[in-house]
Amino acid sequence: MVSMEDFGSFETAWCPGCGNHSILKCVKEALVQMELEPHQCIFVSGIGQAAKSPHYLRTNVYNGLHGRALPAATGIKLANPQAVVIAQSGDGCNYGEGGNHFLAALRRNINVTLLAHDNQIYGLTKGQASPTTARGQKTKAQPAGNPSEAFNPVGVAVAMQAGMVARGFAGMQDHLTEMIVKAVQHPGFSLVDILQPCVSFNKVNTFAWYKERCYIPEDHDPQNWEQAMALSRQWDEGIPLGVIYQSHKPTFEESLPHPTGEPLFNNRPSIQKLNEVMSSFA
Repeated sequence: MVSMEDFGSFETAWCPGCGNHSILKCVKEALVQMELEPHQCIFVSGIGQAAKSPHYLRTNVYNGLHGRALPAATGIKLANPQAVVIAQSGDGCNYGEGGNHFLAALRRNINVTLLAHDNQIYGLTKGQASPTTARGQKTKAQPAGNPSEAFNPVGVAVAMQAGMVARGFAGMQDHLTEMIVKAVQHPGFSLVDILQPCVSFNKVNTFAWYKERCYIPEDHDPQNWEQAMALSRQWDEGIPLGVIYQSHKPTFEESLPHPTGEPLFNNRPSIQKLNEVMSSFA
């Protein structure tokens, strides 16, 4: 039987009170609930405080370039469709540097889960506005206020009719764990945008700020695209959590069958042929 201890316990570089702590706990709890063993999972991240999360899990990890978690996760999934592939990074990494990769993943519907830690600030680089920072919000790098409109990742994902679009809150751990389980079990691309406080560099969107606003809508049908679009635009006095939208359509890997009939990770190179190729360059 899989347990929390199987995924290890490590000293972190995060501030006390950071939402990353509870998100890490929820990720472990979700993996245990699904009875996934560490060797069955591959976590992929970019750069940032959130991107350190897989460092604190005893499992397979690929830590790549800033904003490039999703392309790497896509390649891993195509090479090994049997693996549970989870990309995990922050709002800056995913929606800023990785913005185009985020859109491509939504279009492709690769069977990968994206856990986006959304604290509405760049924490690793000490507090400039991220793509999800509200317009006008003052930061260390924008003392006169952020001049750009905030990016709405949930709204964009619903608008593009992504496989599964959900939002969670680091302060509601049971609910967030449930969202992660549903996302991993969804056959196609799934996004969980996870609201979390940054106690050091975002003094506006605090734990109390989220707590006052986050709610779980009643009688919402995630299959209803118009209703999901309306929910995705709610922000400020009420912020809806849960599965906002869900659809079922062919995955990217189903459209790209392996030419040999076997996943790449099962193919073994011929040492003899490799030696012949190398000898041709001698």
